[in-house]
Order: sequence, then C-alpha cells, then structure tokens
Amino acid sequence: MNTPLEVKNLSLAFKNADGSFEAVKKIGFSLKKNEILGIVGESGSGKSVTALSILNLTNAEYGPKSSIVLEGKELVGAPESTMRHIRGFKVGFVFQEPMSSLNPLHKIGAQIAETILLHQNVSKQAAKAQAIDLMKKVGLKNSEKRFSAYPYELSGGERQRVMIAMAIANKPDILILDEPTTALDVTIQKQIIDLILNLKKELGMSVIFISHDLKLVAQIANRIVVMYRGKIVEEGLTGDVFKNPKNPYTKKLISSTNLLKNKEKISKNVVLSVQNLTLKYPLKKSIFGRVLEEISALHDVSLKLYEGETLGIVGESGSGKTTLGQCVASLNKYSGKIDFSFSQNNNELRKFVQVIFQDPYNSLNPRMNVLEIVGEGLKVHQKNLSAAEIEQKVRKMLEKVGLKEASLYKYPHEFSGGERQRIAIARAMILSPKLVVLDEPTSALDVTIQKQIIKLLKDFQKQGKMTYIFISHDMRAIRAMADRIAVMKDGKIVEIGQASKILEHPENSYTKSLIQASII
Repeated sequence: MNTPLEVKNLSLAFKNADGSFEAVKKIGFSLKKNEILGIVGESGSGKSVTALSILNLTNAEYGPKSSIVLEGKELVGAPESTMRHIRGFKVGFVFQEPMSSLNPLHKIGAQIAETILLHQNVSKQAAKAQAIDLMKKVGLKNSEKRFSAYPYELSGGERQRVMIAMAIANKPDILILDEPTTALDVTIQKQIIDLILNLKKELGMSVIFISHDLKLVAQIANRIVVMYRGKIVEEGLTGDVFKNPKNPYTKKLISSTNLLKNKEKISKNVVLSVQNLTLKYPLKKSIFGRVLEEISALHDVSLKLYEGETLGIVGESGSGKTTLGQCVASLNKYSGKIDFSFSQNNNELRKFVQVIFQDPYNSLNPRMNVLEIVGEGLKVHQKNLSAAEIEQKVRKMLEKVGLKEASLYKYPHEFSGGERQRIAIARAMILSPKLVVLDEPTSALDVTIQKQIIKLLKDFQKQGKMTYIFISHDMRAIRAMADRIAVMKDGKIVEIGQASKILEHPENSYTKSLIQASII
C-alpha cells in the first residue's frame, strides 16, 4: 500500500468548564510509504494532539465524519483491543520528554523488553537479547551493562535513544516523533536525526516528524504540513514551502528563524573578571565524610566581561556552562576569584546579579501570583517601598514585558511557556540589574516566541546598559544575541573570541564540530 495512513475531516474537541474547546478543526493529510512528513506550528496549533489521536492516546472527542485510516482499517471508533495491537506494533511513538515517558522505577532494558513481550511470542531471555541488540542499534554504548540502568542514570540524549529503541522494537510501519530533539545539545540533536534517517532506511518506515523548529524539519522532511490554531494553513513539498511560502503565517514562521545580531559598540569598562575558577563535585565519600572520588565541573576558567556586552557560552551538556553561570551568580561554592566592578557586598550582589532560568515553570513559585513573584525582589532589596508602590512598579514592568494588567493576580499554571518566561524576565529586570545570567532562556520556546523573547532581552539591555551571560546550545539564538562567544568542553574554555569569528572561522576542532552540527 503506497499510502499507509489517511487522515480525513479530523476534528478534536476537549470538554472544559465552559463547554468544549475545539483543538483541531476538520483537517486532512496523508502519509506515503517511506516518506518523512513534517508537521510544524507553534504550541497550541494542534500538531501533537493530532498525532496522539492517530493512536487514540487523547481524551478528546472526535468530531462527526472524522476518519483515520491505517492500511485500509478505520481507527476512529475502533475497539481498544485493536488499538493495543496497533500501538507499538504497527505504529511506534516517540514522545517529547523521555524522562516523563519512561518509568523511573524500572530498568531501561526491562522497559524495552516489555514492549517486545507484549507483541511477540518469545521468551524473556530472547526479549532481553533483542532489547540489547536494539540498544546497540540506537547507539547506546555498553549495552549489556546499561541494560540494568535506571532512566535517571542516563543523559537526555541517551534517554531519547531508549525511547526510539522502544518505538522500533517491533519494526513498525510508521514512526511518529513528537519534538524528539527539543532541548538537546546540537551534537546530540544531529546524532538523533542521523539515527532516525538510518533507521527509516534500514526498516523501510514512514515517519511523521512533529516540531516547532522549521529549519530542523526542512533538513529531513519530504513534505511539510503547517498548522495554526487547529487548522492546516499550508502543505506541500519541503523545498516548495520554504522557497515560496503562500500563507502569511508560514512566512512569519520562516522569517522568525532568521535571527540576526546588530553590531553594538561595547564599552571598555570591565564589569566582571573571573580568574582560575575551579569547582569539583564529590562522587563518593567515606563513612567519615572524607571525599574518596570527585569530578571536576570547572577547571581553571578565566574570562572578562565588558559593560553592555553579551557573552554567549556554548557547549554540550556537562561542559560546565551552567555551572559557570551559577558560580557568577553566587549559587555555587568554588575556588578561584570572581570580581565585580559594581560591588563585592553579598546583599548588593543578589540585587545586581540576576538569573533567568531555562524552565520558568520550575523556577516560578506555583503558590505565588504574578504580583508576589515579580514584587518579591523589591520587598527584599527596597524595604522602604509600600505595598501600593510595589504594585505600581510591578504593573509598569508587566507592561514592559508585554503582559496584560489582568495577569497581576494569576498563577504560573495559567500562562503559556512564552508568557511564563516573560514573568521570569520581569522578576529579574525589576531590580535594574547590572549583570544577568540567562541559562537557556529560549531553548524550549517556539520560533516566533523565541524571536519575541530575544527582542525583549535586547531592548532591556539597551535601555539599562546591562551585561549578559547567555548560555545556550542553540547556535541561532547565540548568533542573535552574542557579541563574543566562549566555547566550553569538559569544564574548560577551549576557545573564546568575537562571535562572527567563532561562528565563521572556528579554530578549535571541538568548536568546528559544534558549528557543523548546528543548523544556523
């Protein structure tokens, strides 16, 4: 069958307190044999719920005349016994966040073997042997030993490989990948993409690849479907859509991927000086507390930052970039020397050095409303302000970051990811900091939201002459923000220099591999 999957007139609605919300509105598309179909769009566009509905993994109600036909069989309204056979056997699914999808209490090998035992009439020993072979196939080193590892013992890229191994265990005809590379380092991202392409070729699968990253989808997809507010607004061959987009929303998405840095004149005033920064974590201690084994997270790191500049810090997970940012913000103990031009007083440093974290949902207190979250720093550092004055300042700051006044008494769970990041920015900027450490502030955001956040950060920097440390694995975001770039590997800075020089003429071999793996 040349077209194994046909989706026609698909509508999906969720019940809520006000009645129902229609998430997907009468869409249709097909998946051809051995092709990769990319589905792109912002959060809330309906792309993930559409994919989940194929396997009836959502509690949404199908609209009248909705049809999902897999190899000639109608899946809408199919009994659960039929769907259990299809899930993992005919159609494999790789979810966005493997840590949420893998059972933390079960060993990874057992979880892969379980998928095999559900669909194949084989012994436990044979299932284990197959699982180890699958782990090797997806590039997990020391597969025999790692069979008994728990999910928390693996890196993000390794956990995603486990999810792919589970999805392909029964050689499905179709593989659905929902944001499989979000928040992964560029080199790991490239490895996962190469793995998917090799598996597709080897197993002859058709692939649905869901992502908000257009440039990533453009590299691997044969055709693209663009979704916006539950509808398909454009579809076609990948090259045609990129060269000649017809819908205004598609044009907006494509333009949002082109983030450029305006050249700014940087001051010669040194704001931050880091000398011989070293940090070691204990891995093993004796019963008396003596350190028996340790790992070096930072080793002899030195650098300078100038007033008004943005220093981009790049490197893979475990390179030490986040640890360096935490040391600068006095969130980690270290040996070495960190000097600030504006203050050495601990209390003032808390005010003048602020941090904006990667995941605002985890960094914002869920029990506090926006007024309390954004105003908390004012209460600590400007104790002479009255409650009314704090509220007035918070209202003005919310307006600056593009949030409505009605947001004041809402809680973090009531906002989208982009809105929560604006709240985190407001919380940091309300204290008029001198230096801001930005730890992956845009990595999990849609391209259009990412562009808005980068513009917002640039505006604040220009108005307040702020200095930024911008930590990211996303080279496009680094290109848009950084004046200089420091490349980190194994706790050391292996290369540092002007952003244009690092991006266009890298000297270090590791830097070259990072740039080559990036889609910029």
